[in-house]
Amino acid sequence: MITSADESAVQAASGLASPVSRREFLRRAAGGAAAAELALGGGTILLAANEPHLDFPTEPRARLAVASYPFRRFMDSPFNRRRDPQHPGMDLAAFARMVVERYKVPGIEPLNHHFAGREPKDLEALREAFQKAGAHVVNIPVDFRQSFYDPEAGQRKAAVDAAKQWVDAAVLVGSPSIRVHIAGVHGVAPDAGLASESLKELADYGGQHNIIVTLENDDLVSEDAFFIARVLDRVHHPYLRALPDFGNSAMTGDPAFNLDALTLMFRHAYNISHMKDSEEGDGGKIYNADVPGSFRIARHSGYRGHFSMEMDRSGDPYEGTARLIEQSLQAL
Repeated sequence: MITSADESAVQAASGLASPVSRREFLRRAAGGAAAAELALGGGTILLAANEPHLDFPTEPRARLAVASYPFRRFMDSPFNRRRDPQHPGMDLAAFARMVVERYKVPGIEPLNHHFAGREPKDLEALREAFQKAGAHVVNIPVDFRQSFYDPEAGQRKAAVDAAKQWVDAAVLVGSPSIRVHIAGVHGVAPDAGLASESLKELADYGGQHNIIVTLENDDLVSEDAFFIARVLDRVHHPYLRALPDFGNSAMTGDPAFNLDALTLMFRHAYNISHMKDSEEGDGGKIYNADVPGSFRIARHSGYRGHFSMEMDRSGDPYEGTARLIEQSLQAL
């Protein structure tokens, strides 16, 4: 592995240092040695490239990862507002050990709110803990309130600046990418032009650090798959990619729409996707995803990246994650 808010208050309290310089990045990544190529999570990432180059594993279990989001009730972090003290807690280092030992899966996807410390020394220590556990980070989902298409330029800048901090964090913790949330703006329709302008700046910054920025079909308005595709086509940047989620677009209640959305997302995907067999909506309504069909879409698109297990419904996340892993191994 290389050394490569839901709330505004969380962002302000993030404690991240100013953006890591290119020189400092290379120094930390290679200890002063020539750094043309570095190992990352069973693959290789090339530095200072015009586009990302990841050598993905082909063995099915090695392509899997487990997201920390389904375990949010258990995750100990001062930034995690979903922690339930009635459940035993664990930090991200313990989460990584659990994933490797319980599921025999090497990949993890830690949510930004689950990082207990965000200073460089904390992130470097966490990277070492992941290495010791035999785990590697495949992506960091990042959420904050500011929107990339807010009509106010200051709010758009705040969104870009917040995301840049997590590009720096990804370098230090050894993640090849971050997933940024396109927050909605009350009373404002999603604006592909403004979003593209903001995300172009972010993708440029990601490219300077060899960190991919991904967009997920999550919110059915501000992150509709077809809106995301318009943004990706407008920016047309090798470091701005899609993160297809198997179930989020199913919440329209139209299974065909979900598959169409996935087909479009996988055309723009590169390194990370979210595997789930269902999604829970308002009032506990369950929307099922076509798992075999989703894997066929991924395969036909030529996708070679990771599938991160993200159970997102009521129930035991430990059992639910095991179910998703078994379904994934059968499909792969």
